[in-house]
Amino acid sequence: MKAVIADNLSKTYPSGKEAVKSIGFSLAQGEVFGFLGPNGSGKTTTVKLLNGTLSPTAGACRVFDMDPSAAPEQIHAVSGVVTEHAQMYDTMTGLENLAFYGALFGVSAKECKERALALLSQLDLEAAKDRKLAAYSTGMRQRLSLARAMMHRPKILFLDEPTSGLDPESVLSVNHMIKDLAKNQGVTIFLCTHQLRYAEEICSSYGLIDEGVLLAAGNIEELRSLVFSGMTVSIKTGEREYEVSVQSEEEIPSVVKRIVDEGGSVYHVSARRLSLEEIYFALLERRGSKND
Repeated sequence: MKAVIADNLSKTYPSGKEAVKSIGFSLAQGEVFGFLGPNGSGKTTTVKLLNGTLSPTAGACRVFDMDPSAAPEQIHAVSGVVTEHAQMYDTMTGLENLAFYGALFGVSAKECKERALALLSQLDLEAAKDRKLAAYSTGMRQRLSLARAMMHRPKILFLDEPTSGLDPESVLSVNHMIKDLAKNQGVTIFLCTHQLRYAEEICSSYGLIDEGVLLAAGNIEELRSLVFSGMTVSIKTGEREYEVSVQSEEEIPSVVKRIVDEGGSVYHVSARRLSLEEIYFALLERRGSKND
């Protein structure tokens, strides 16, 4: 069973704005899926369609074989949502906030406390568990929001800019949890962000969206194949440095040999494949040229 299926999924608001335009993709359970695009590209609308907050104008979607618009309560029971600006209770402690939200999902008082303490420890918030939320920093609130979303052990986690406002150490802590949830617990992660370099570090597959249009979806190699599947080799010979494109690493020795045979001296050779950021902008440029 697929964790998520979107089939020609579309959403037009009453104002006439087409926020999502016939997008389609599928996710396996345990994937870390990066849904990437600038603000206003349709990321948030797509998440709302997948968790039943909105109903599609056309097309369909399913989450663990459930229709979110027909059974939003069932979707909420298996999903957790972390927004960039999470709303919790300032007058309650971190531990009390987690216990409160766990109880809303029917988790027993005993399990709530055990689960909350484990999550607080995992996210380096144990020392602040009895501190009122009003005294939490932005980064601490963000980590507590992630803990809150995990209280009922969801099967899918929707994350909106999960590392926003976090210091480098906290980013590592959150990233470790995301990878552990996916790899060891089979939780599907649907991560919305405009930070392409960050997404490339943590995600296993990607959906690239712009103005409601899905430019492409797949793993990094599948996305590269849409633009250029080879690699760029940088070569320094004396004072000169230039780049050449090859299809595979096997071609590099012959390029170097040709330079040496012609009397050149090679001081440095490095190869790289297209980054996710380069792929995204190449697909954007291609889409723009089609619309001209």
